[in-house]
Amino acid sequence: MIEIRTSPHVKGPLSLPQIMRQVVYALLPICLFAVYQFGLSALALILVVTLSCVLTELLFNRLADKNSTLHDNSVYITGILLALTLPPGFPLWMGAVAGFVAIALGKSLFGGLGFNPFNPALLGRAFVQAAFPVAITSWTPAGMSDRFTQFIPSSLSFPFALPAATDAISEATPLALHKFEATTTSFNHLFFGFSSGSLGETSTLIILLCGAYLILRGMMGWHIPVAILLSAAVLSGVFYLLNSSQYPSPVFMLTSGGLMLGALFMATDPVSAPVTPKGMWIFGFLIGALTIIIRLFGGLPEGIMYAILLANASVPLIEAMTQPKKFGLLKNRNKE
Repeated sequence: MIEIRTSPHVKGPLSLPQIMRQVVYALLPICLFAVYQFGLSALALILVVTLSCVLTELLFNRLADKNSTLHDNSVYITGILLALTLPPGFPLWMGAVAGFVAIALGKSLFGGLGFNPFNPALLGRAFVQAAFPVAITSWTPAGMSDRFTQFIPSSLSFPFALPAATDAISEATPLALHKFEATTTSFNHLFFGFSSGSLGETSTLIILLCGAYLILRGMMGWHIPVAILLSAAVLSGVFYLLNSSQYPSPVFMLTSGGLMLGALFMATDPVSAPVTPKGMWIFGFLIGALTIIIRLFGGLPEGIMYAILLANASVPLIEAMTQPKKFGLLKNRNKE
């Protein structure tokens, strides 16, 4: 019997698990730098969040009577990315909750990989942002001398107990310093990663190198990251030209916070991003513009997470508006 299918019949040389594995490899240098900067607490947080995601996926596979989906490697990406968006001293039990929500509500609830409309890692992060606002905004300086021998006190807090006090070692992020104290962090600290912040957002250089690896290997499109960074640079540049004493420079906006990590590893999620060529550009421009607007005029210093989630929600509309013209299709003409 001959099975007839529609074209195209060309199949790529790499499978989904192979591509996802390469993404995991690309994230490892960012994880290693986070451990170097923040020590044992960073390592434990990455492991706990990723393990929580894995166990949650196994649980929902069992409940749905499905075979294990761990082989596609997507759950590891979700766990690592989620951990990289959290503060170094984030309590481990809260990290486990974030991992559960990311997979349960962000992925399994919609039917698993390929069906989730929102980036699961950011959905988990958004949940703990709302549930644990104090812990999610408590930051630790990078490079503490005892980071490889001691945990940050808040990391080992018991569930539903008040985290251990860390006022003596707390430090604001570059975005918070500028927004609330009008203090700008130097370019070298932002570019090379010698500042406080979430685990994966401190070093612009490492994030760019890891993203470039995937783009050069043909495993990540460049359109969305370029659109995000371009729109963020242009919009922040306009405000900077209008009032440089109040608004930060485009260079500061691009190298601070989670913009680079979000542009290269969050917004490019193939499931929750558009697939049409024009849609990718619109999607990226929307994220970059929303990020700058939230940073400058919102109550929070950072806006990349909400910008990507809002853009995820607009993907069906973007794709409906940017469908390419079908080959050979003629528009209906009214007869006179």
